[in-house]
Amino acid sequence: MTQAAPGSLAIIGAGLAGLTAALALLQEGFSVRVYEQAAALGEVGAGITVSPGAGRALASLGLGPKLLAASLPVPDIAFVHYRTGALLAGKFDQHAPPDLGFRAARHIHRADLHALLLAAVRAHDSGAVVTGARLAALEQGPEGVAMRFADGASAEAEALIAADGVRSTVRELCFGDDSPPFAGQVAFRCLIPRAEAAPFIGAGNAVVSIGPGRIFNRYLIRGGEVVNVIGIARATAWQQEGWSTPATIEEFLAAFEDFHPDVRGLISRAPEKSLIKWGLFARPRAQHWAQGRVLLIGDAAHPMLPFLGLGAATAIEDGIVLARALALGRGLEAGFAIFQRSRAARVEAVRAASVSQGEIIQAADPDRAGLSNAPSQDPAIFDYDPGSAPLAN
Repeated sequence: MTQAAPGSLAIIGAGLAGLTAALALLQEGFSVRVYEQAAALGEVGAGITVSPGAGRALASLGLGPKLLAASLPVPDIAFVHYRTGALLAGKFDQHAPPDLGFRAARHIHRADLHALLLAAVRAHDSGAVVTGARLAALEQGPEGVAMRFADGASAEAEALIAADGVRSTVRELCFGDDSPPFAGQVAFRCLIPRAEAAPFIGAGNAVVSIGPGRIFNRYLIRGGEVVNVIGIARATAWQQEGWSTPATIEEFLAAFEDFHPDVRGLISRAPEKSLIKWGLFARPRAQHWAQGRVLLIGDAAHPMLPFLGLGAATAIEDGIVLARALALGRGLEAGFAIFQRSRAARVEAVRAASVSQGEIIQAADPDRAGLSNAPSQDPAIFDYDPGSAPLAN
């Protein structure tokens, strides 16, 4: 292996974690290449939540005005009874003050945030993102990391950052982990034009219906013209592969057949050609995120259940904190150690809170679910700012 260029960093995965890390590191003066296995980057995913702290951190990278324009504020979320639609916690929000900025969480289509990050990375370096690059093997040496890709291409860098998701190739190569275990939950997702959804969304802009073993979450994105819909139901098994298994309206309705008519009405308007389902997978937080010159971030290091909507936020946080840790100039391996020590408590708190939130909002009796004590009612967990949080020594 030849000596890698000093300060050169390879990132595997061009998702939110990888692109945020790339942008933050480029702004700190590092040389970065992002390797993405997909042949093209485009319209992938659906609605996500950007926490107030993550929003402020993205604004510090120069994305503030564009992010505000592309997202909708979330001043309140209504938690309602699955059968009656009665309010259990929160508020039925209809109109958010126009000047909320990043004092509130924001809802955005994942593809829109991804596009903002990708454009900002390419503005720094037009060749920073390499597509069609599926990692097949890696080898660490005293001066860097050598990578080999499925198409036969190769590359070297001083260090490698794995942002390649819950089924991380890098994690398997370096740590030998098996596939993550099924979490006992199956999710359905679709996007519905507001004109189609209008008869069923009068209660508010962001509503979560909670019931025995199930939740149904819907909120507005893209200027209020699209309704993001996700239903999550407990299940005993999941056999399919991938994140985008086609689903039918009939099976979605069957999972939520005893929910309020507004829920069933929304499901009936789902565009069946784009209705998908997938199993939720989770694993305990890795004890070690780094091995020599290789570091795991995002879902590769700490996959989250979605019940608090902080999966995207923690990925964004990782990228910001990593750049700050490496910018201290103490060397790559020391920087990786500072990063993990700085993130461990925060990540574990979010992971545990997400599990607790799921247990509360999928309780057998929604009227006695204890929502007043749910993690979602604690603003501090959403207000963590990765740009100003103290770094560990």
